Amino acid sequence: MTSDPDYDVVVVGAGVTGLTVANRLRAAGRSVIVLEARDRVGGRLLTDTVEGVRLEVGGQWVSPDQTSLLALLAELGLETYSRYREGESVYIGLDGVRCTFEGEKFPVSERTADEMDRLTVVLDKLAAEMDPLEPWNHPDADRLDRISFAAWLAEQTDDAEARDNIGLYIGPAMLTKPAHSFSALSAVLMAASAGGFSHLVDADFILDRRVVGGLQRVPLALASRLPAGTVRLGEAVTKVEWDADGATVFTGQGGYRGRNVVMAVPPTLVSRVQYVPALPPVQAQMRQHISFGLVIKLHITYAKPFWRELGLSGTAFSPYALVHEAYDNTNEDIEGETRGTLVGFVSDVKADGLLALDAASRRERVLESLAAYYGPEALSPVHYYESPWMADEWTVGAFGTSFDIGSLTRYGRHLRSDVGPLAFASSDIAGLGFQHVDGAIRMGEAVAARLLS
Repeated sequence: MTSDPDYDVVVVGAGVTGLTVANRLRAAGRSVIVLEARDRVGGRLLTDTVEGVRLEVGGQWVSPDQTSLLALLAELGLETYSRYREGESVYIGLDGVRCTFEGEKFPVSERTADEMDRLTVVLDKLAAEMDPLEPWNHPDADRLDRISFAAWLAEQTDDAEARDNIGLYIGPAMLTKPAHSFSALSAVLMAASAGGFSHLVDADFILDRRVVGGLQRVPLALASRLPAGTVRLGEAVTKVEWDADGATVFTGQGGYRGRNVVMAVPPTLVSRVQYVPALPPVQAQMRQHISFGLVIKLHITYAKPFWRELGLSGTAFSPYALVHEAYDNTNEDIEGETRGTLVGFVSDVKADGLLALDAASRRERVLESLAAYYGPEALSPVHYYESPWMADEWTVGAFGTSFDIGSLTRYGRHLRSDVGPLAFASSDIAGLGFQHVDGAIRMGEAVAARLLS
């Protein structure tokens, strides 16, 4: 077993968090090495060309509240462009009827619309009372963490369609879990991390812009700023031996000694590493109560964006459809490119059912769901692709991790606690920008600043 010279900091994970840490420390003159299990940088960001179509397999959107990401994009000189949103949106209601609409008020009964507006105000108020870095200190944290979001919604209204739509914005759409499986406090955290529940309701806000060339350009640019050899790919960490003076991180290629180690990976991956001595019991127990959600991200490309000719924006959603939301995901204007792409999502228990089918049957079911939104032309794409995060060894889910019911107040305050020379950081444990690249940057900068102090 070889051993490299000592480093000031060993970073585990070459996603945006880890690369942010490495860049900030290198700029301050510290010696850093970054170890990455995958054969690429970017973590849950991946822009790939599949059968001639450029797809954003992982995260992709930029919203106005994501100020850390916007600042980094400016620093890196990366341009953005607006998501296509001209024309009518499509909604399928509890009665199964397809409706089109423009503007913010979609076609539900007046009572349902009023209830949704009222619930939005209630959730905005709860979110305003929360510091997303310390959700356990919310004035009603104990009660909210001990009731599921589904049960909380049932307490608030007897309007089923209002409950289903409000639940959609946080359950299937964001945490990618059924609303009965996470707490109302976790739902409020999701809202607070985005600056308010109203932002989550507004697709034109939360899914505002994309990066020209794909969002993976961010980690690629960060990695390119580091000296050659700083990022070591294909080095999965198996063991960390630590004491008061530092730690040695072991991979199949050798051991790397650092005065500090930053585990810049999701909480679910932290516990896959052996620690000698073992992590304190609260750290080990905590991560038994954190899990990824489950979503299948769909990329469906057509010879042309036919929905635009039909006067549709491409935005479509329904709590009752297999594909619970879909959007025009056509890339920025590229000379000679006439194709159009829709992106759609199937999550939580509906994803369970879809994954039980063979590939051909999944495709058929998905296209039928899209045809209910866009018409029969949706049945004939030129390219169909499912992002594989649910089967990815270093993710096994999406979009991020969250606590089970009752655990945010019990364990949340330990998420960002150091253990000796070991620090932990990822978008999963962010406050503002929770589960987004913005949160990854914030966590990376926070850890770097703490180490430099």
